[in-house]
Amino acid sequence: MKRYTKLWKITFVVIVFALVSCENFIEVPPKNAVTPANFFQTESDFEQAIIGAYAPLLGLNNSGVYSEWTMTEMRSDNSHFIYNPLIAGQLQAQHIADFLVEPDNPGIENMYRLNYLIISRANQVLVSIDGADLEQGVKDNYKGQACFLRALAYFNLVRFYGGVPLFTKPATSLEETMLLRSDADQIYGQIIQDAQTAADLLPDVGSQPIGKATSGAANTLLGNVFLTLQRWTEAETALKKVTGYSLVEYANLFDPNNEGNAEMIFEIEYLEGTTLGLESSFPYTFLPQLPDPSVITGVSPANQGGSGYNIPTPDLINAYEDKIKDKRFEASIGFYSGASSLSGVIYVEQPYIKKYQHPHALYNITGQNWPVYRYAEVLLMLAEAVNEQGDNKSEAEGYLNEVRRRAGLDNIVATDQNKLREIIMHERRIEFAFENKRWHDLVRTNKAVEVMNAYGLRIKGNPADYYYLTPNTGPIAASYNVTENKLIYPIPYREIKLNPKLGQNPR
Repeated sequence: MKRYTKLWKITFVVIVFALVSCENFIEVPPKNAVTPANFFQTESDFEQAIIGAYAPLLGLNNSGVYSEWTMTEMRSDNSHFIYNPLIAGQLQAQHIADFLVEPDNPGIENMYRLNYLIISRANQVLVSIDGADLEQGVKDNYKGQACFLRALAYFNLVRFYGGVPLFTKPATSLEETMLLRSDADQIYGQIIQDAQTAADLLPDVGSQPIGKATSGAANTLLGNVFLTLQRWTEAETALKKVTGYSLVEYANLFDPNNEGNAEMIFEIEYLEGTTLGLESSFPYTFLPQLPDPSVITGVSPANQGGSGYNIPTPDLINAYEDKIKDKRFEASIGFYSGASSLSGVIYVEQPYIKKYQHPHALYNITGQNWPVYRYAEVLLMLAEAVNEQGDNKSEAEGYLNEVRRRAGLDNIVATDQNKLREIIMHERRIEFAFENKRWHDLVRTNKAVEVMNAYGLRIKGNPADYYYLTPNTGPIAASYNVTENKLIYPIPYREIKLNPKLGQNPR
């Protein structure tokens, strides 16, 4: 855990050299300032730089109500928000869920900015690493991590925004920052190239410190990309290279005390016991609005808290086939009855995300990590890839049933390929509830328009069931009118003001 203290100490330095490019304006690097020209000298320099490239990951799911989970889980039928008419400042986060998002939305701006910050920092490493005087193994490791992070960031961007500007080296002039958008195929081509490079260069899980990308993480990302593109054979090939991992007990899987367990392939890691920006607070954001969150967290003293966001929907709760046998239900979803901080509202069996609630010492400061890839997803992606090729249903069922048995459920024997496809996607929904998978699954399987329009009708028909708890409230008529154009987000308004060449996505 000491490496995260180091992360904070070097973040300022990394930001300086990531944002300042002086090579074209001066011939001799100044000795009293940090620049790319005089920074990248030693292994320690590259270590600091690569940690700096990981740093923006911390903000992806920990930026309050404007986080990745807002744009994925709450955009789907997995979770909703508890409507509070008195908190107008969070209205734009609700608009993401309701399909009313505008280009000035801070959530879509945050996602765009953080991923490009990762790319910018990774590019600084990649442009400097080949000429560095380092042992080849060390050089390969840093290069592989930078390629992985750049691939992961572009995978986020292309799925959320479609075609985006493709930067593969640091911009050294204003003109070089004003790139046109590359189309999605070009972005995917770069992602595949970077992920393949990372898979070839990175060490396996047994030879890499916890929290850093491995060859297994790179091959998992590569398999996910190929699955998204419906390149089934290539997905299967990449995923079968992911070795050295195994399933662990679901109830212990997300506990910070079990960090780096055998199932976790890649997760975003946070540090408890600090207020330096390394801690995670999202477990509190996912609580119902409470006068005293300690009734759930057990941590006192506590302020009035809980944002009432990312609340499990009745649809998801009802999707569990056996709430008694399936260990994932109790581990993932809790229920609270008692006082709320909403005027006149008493909660009765109000659901909330339990998956990320674990013991900690201080209010709103936890070391709860965010899972990005784990071995269960490799198994379910393999099940999907093999099933879609249509020639080995029993092998696909084997991968699926390994996950189901861990959950405490019986094996599945599907009647045909179509039925098995449905079962695999249902299993993904349950297994990865609240891990930012559901929205992307709906989009890539061409189900998003149908599913989300039907979901919107259910909300409008029974708003109280979806946590509109005050009288005469509910979503407006314009919400949940989902079309193909709404399957990607608008390009943030700020980015178009800075670079008008970007244009806007169809709306």
